[in-house]
Amino acid sequence: MQVDAPPEEVWALVSDVTNVGRFSSETFEAEWTDGATGPAPGARFRGHVRRTGKPWLVYWTTCTVTACEPGREFTFVVGTPERWFNRWSYRFEPDGDGATIVTESYELRDVAVSRWYWKLAGARRGRVNADGMRAILARVKATAEASDSSTAAD
Repeated sequence: MQVDAPPEEVWALVSDVTNVGRFSSETFEAEWTDGATGPAPGARFRGHVRRTGKPWLVYWTTCTVTACEPGREFTFVVGTPERWFNRWSYRFEPDGDGATIVTESYELRDVAVSRWYWKLAGARRGRVNADGMRAILARVKATAEASDSSTAAD
């Protein structure tokens, strides 16, 4: 998605996991843990998830940042780098005069439980993830562009 704001500003919004509740329809809050105060390789955080909007399916996940390059990439795994189930990645590419192309992606680790899960719920869950990613990027875009325009006027 193209965002009319510089890559560093868009990256700052996405990589501050305490913003997740502003953008995600499933993860409604997150906090840095284990002494982390911001994004860095190895930093850990936990996210509070309401899976597919179901009020009875609420849980915490522990995540680890695996790639963190300001203005270029923010990637984390659900779990640890050695033992993860799901990887989420955001890439930021400069596009034109101060704009950014943002790409969000995910990967399920190829283990028996994820193969089983994907066989049972894959088509539906894939649509939920794709819709969720589009919504997240639209909210990031709206926030970044509103912030960028307000700071440009000051």
